[in-house]
Amino acid sequence: MEKMKQLFKKNNKNQALSFLLVIVMYVAIEALLKTGNLKSLYTSMLVPVCCYCIVALALNLVVGVSGELSLGHAGFMSIGAFTGVIVSGYLSNFIGSQMVCFAIAVVCGAIMAAIFGFVISIPVLKLEGDYLAIVTLAFGQIIKTLVNNIYLGYDQAGFHFSFVKNTIELQSGGKMFISGPVGATGTTITSNFTAGVIMILITLIIIYNFMNSRQGRAVMAARDDKIAAQSVGLDIVKTKTMVFVLSAALAGAAGVLYGLNFSTLVPSKFDFNTSILVLVYVVLGGLGNMFGTLISTIVLVMLPQLLRALNDYRMLIYAVLLIVIMIATNNKTIRDMITGVFNRKKAEGEGE
Repeated sequence: MEKMKQLFKKNNKNQALSFLLVIVMYVAIEALLKTGNLKSLYTSMLVPVCCYCIVALALNLVVGVSGELSLGHAGFMSIGAFTGVIVSGYLSNFIGSQMVCFAIAVVCGAIMAAIFGFVISIPVLKLEGDYLAIVTLAFGQIIKTLVNNIYLGYDQAGFHFSFVKNTIELQSGGKMFISGPVGATGTTITSNFTAGVIMILITLIIIYNFMNSRQGRAVMAARDDKIAAQSVGLDIVKTKTMVFVLSAALAGAAGVLYGLNFSTLVPSKFDFNTSILVLVYVVLGGLGNMFGTLISTIVLVMLPQLLRALNDYRMLIYAVLLIVIMIATNNKTIRDMITGVFNRKKAEGEGE
């Protein structure tokens, strides 16, 4: 019972720190933007950072909370991104408000990614460990290949679709939404930093509420001891499906935020490397630790840009830092040493 109380107290602390971090950083960055003290290079990174934070939080729900290894979240991002581009481009003909179009696009992107997440979860969640990771990786590559061969346009006659080869002839005033390997071009940019921060806060609310719910506790129980969870009547497949679909929906929403931040978006952006990169953010931040995931994502997304002045050496330094952080976070001796220093300082402060 005492252990459960400590865990609950720790979760509440991480939850408060997560919201505080997002709000404080938003206020600080907005102040820098208003005073013109933020370089254009870093300004252009604000929305992508928000996007990667949401995807990393979503992946941590699967990897950290559920205990399953997924390498297909780039595929869900891709589904959300191109769904958002299509929906936003179509609605712009009828709705004047860009933010309304953006909000509807986010919902549609999340729903579409959730549908794909549910479909892929049927065969995937019957597997475990490396087999599950391989299948989700294959799913991400299949999605990228499919989008790479889709041609979709719209004119007065309606939607026109072609696969593999572009055979579409649009009437005057028509527009191509997706042009195969070229991707989506001429997209109206509707994403912004404020919308990204709001989406991060909504993501945190959804995830923390789920983790503290009965279903969330069932998922963590199944992660810690599958046999014991089944013995008390928990439906393991149902709980894991719920997590997988929710995670896919959040990744799809992040994809919309990302896709509507660029006038040109190519399918190759959502490849295997993107999934691995997001997994690195999750692992370095701590499995199941949403506050740590936010910190690691922000630092690791911005780090290559901060090291840009070093030119050819920046990626080498980036790789070395990743290795050092990984060793430090997974070394029990170092963790105990750091914990001991903080506990000693705390004791000294209380003694005074």
